[in-house]
Amino acid sequence: QVQLVESGGGLVQAGDSLRLSCAASGRAFSAYAMSWFRQAPGKERDFVATVSWNGEDTYYADSVKGRFGISRDNTEDTVWLQMNSLKPEDTAVYYCAAEVAPADYDNPQATEYAYWGQGTQVTVSS
Repeated sequence: QVQLVESGGGLVQAGDSLRLSCAASGRAFSAYAMSWFRQAPGKERDFVATVSWNGEDTYYADSVKGRFGISRDNTEDTVWLQMNSLKPEDTAVYYCAAEVAPADYDNPQATEYAYWGQGTQVTVSS
């Protein structure tokens, strides 16, 4: 079992940047692919980005490609989501999630993931 705690959310203006962190504890962090999802009010939880267990491979939703970057450090048991050029439509609660082997790394389903953090709110004003 792995426990996940997100941080770094906040209220920013369009065009600003934020860096989200997800700290893991429990079972071997390096065993898991790590993903970020987001959920806006009244909407489903959507995939944002995935990083492979060793950090070598990254995948992004089309809506964030070129603006967001996912990375991890297995010595610190942490995954980050660097968000640049933020838009109002990026407003959501952002969740990190862990899964040993997602079926589809570049479009995983939230239902595949066994472990979730509590979420951190990101609000982008226009």
